[in-house]
Amino acid sequence: MKQKTVNQYLKEKYGQKIYKIAIDGGFTCPNRDGRLDTRGCIFCSAGGSGDFAEDRSLSVTEQIEKGKRRVESKMPADQISKGNKYIAYFQAFTNTYAPVERLKSLYMEAVEHPDIVAISIGTRPDCLPEDVLNLLEEINCIKPVWVELGLQTIHEKSAEYIRRGYPLSVYDEAVKELKKRNIEIITHVILGLPGESGEDMLETVRYVGESRVQGIKLQLLHVLKGTDLEKDYRDGLFRCMTMEEYIDLISDCLDILPDDIIIHRMTGDGPKRILIAPEWSGDKKRVLNELHKRIYKK
Repeated sequence: MKQKTVNQYLKEKYGQKIYKIAIDGGFTCPNRDGRLDTRGCIFCSAGGSGDFAEDRSLSVTEQIEKGKRRVESKMPADQISKGNKYIAYFQAFTNTYAPVERLKSLYMEAVEHPDIVAISIGTRPDCLPEDVLNLLEEINCIKPVWVELGLQTIHEKSAEYIRRGYPLSVYDEAVKELKKRNIEIITHVILGLPGESGEDMLETVRYVGESRVQGIKLQLLHVLKGTDLEKDYRDGLFRCMTMEEYIDLISDCLDILPDDIIIHRMTGDGPKRILIAPEWSGDKKRVLNELHKRIYKK
């Protein structure tokens, strides 16, 4: 593997392991509040892809403190340190979809926490108006800001099927505007969308690489309970990839991505309580072990 993982990148940048805390800022989404749709994207859970985030009823500071305790509870006692540092990840729903005054209050509360080294903001490319872009630029001068864009696919037929709600040109414009402001971009891609061939998926990954964003998340398609995707799966309209097929695909993706792009994710794990398929993805440790065996042999 020629690219760096996000853990390698952060350790080189900060000299220590950096942990991520998923924050729920209490947002909604234009695909849910009626601006575009009320059903959400076809694959998105009721939690707005923030199923591992902290409790939205808590303040940002309280969520950070709770997240720190959660991280430390998994560490051996001799590794727990007051010097641990974190990234605040605004994850659930669309985290730039609110008045700029509210966004500034939430983002600044995270940035001002002494243990937070950066903030990462998950959003849609069509939810980055100029006042929000300017706010992100302002905060990026205080602590690093990452913007995570949910692209998923470059193929319009697939985009229509998943109810993404914007054309590819909107993604291109968002990347251009964020780059103008020197804001780090991480693009999300879903691998295994119904109807897409292996070459279709590689075309999306190649496109992201050529857009010269700083990072990419390669996400396995999960079928989650309660989504419209679940109905199509149960109706036999598509099948999920096997683990072997997925690992082969990841290997091919890494081959075509630029050497300097940061790999933020190579798989993903849906919450086990709502995971319908593929069942093998529920064993995250096994999946990661198999991925590492394959990619580090290259």
